[in-house]
Amino acid sequence: MQTLDIEAIKEILPHRYPFLFVDRVIEMEPGVRCIGIKNVSGNEEFFQGHFPARMIMPGVLLIEAMAQVAGIMILAKDEHRGKLAYIGTVDNAKFRKPVVPGDVLKIETKLLRARGNNGRVECVVRVDDQPVAEAIIMFALVRV
Repeated sequence: MQTLDIEAIKEILPHRYPFLFVDRVIEMEPGVRCIGIKNVSGNEEFFQGHFPARMIMPGVLLIEAMAQVAGIMILAKDEHRGKLAYIGTVDNAKFRKPVVPGDVLKIETKLLRARGNNGRVECVVRVDDQPVAEAIIMFALVRV
């Protein structure tokens, strides 16, 4: 099992503040599964415009956080270094509970299928072990 700090994550993903939504990886089997952590702070820029009186993390950013953890899982494999993982489709997305400042997101991803430069990943976001969002994300790998 691998773990990654923010500096190791930045070596794999091209994302940077304010669009990097993974703080650390606590478990990973490259190309198989990955668990990432995102600490949600009231200082996040998106809270200034997304229901500022009742701060809620936008669902599209939860999808992006899932895709980033999936990207780490895929791009950590040696044969995929130097590529980008693009979202192709998002299927069966469900948002079960609002994510608010102070929440710690545990983002779990599992590879369902990989064929060539395409694949499908099952993703679940949990807060306090309760699911708050989930989706199946199809990705395409592109050489930079």
